[in-house]
Amino acid sequence: MRKILLLFLVVFIGTINPAGAQSAAIKHRLVIQLNTGDTLIWNGMMKNLKNLKAGWGDSVQVEVVVHGPGIQFMMKEKTTQAIGIATFKKMGIEFVVCENTMRERNVSKEQLLPEAGFVKMGVGEIILKQEAGWSYMKM
Repeated sequence: MRKILLLFLVVFIGTINPAGAQSAAIKHRLVIQLNTGDTLIWNGMMKNLKNLKAGWGDSVQVEVVVHGPGIQFMMKEKTTQAIGIATFKKMGIEFVVCENTMRERNVSKEQLLPEAGFVKMGVGEIILKQEAGWSYMKM
């Protein structure tokens, strides 16, 4: 009886996932650096995001870090990608804007799309992601 109880306890403890079930499903993590105002680059990145989600679905986690001239990508009055950003945000892709860039370029949060998240330093965010094992892509 003790052996059966011990076996049951070992099996039960082995099935507990302290990080949660979602983390087990994520196999790929990608941070994308976007620091250009070139709309052709934006188009290419959006195609890459579409292909990643089509190929890997929820097993890929993506964060796009926008800084420098790339801030226009997230600006209501300047972006050509508002619909795509909203669509990808609903699919779990994060779009974060560098607060240093916002300050340097006098851009307020109200000027940005509602899908925007914020980080203090764009480059710092990229470094942290890479240190945590995320893959990196520069656009």
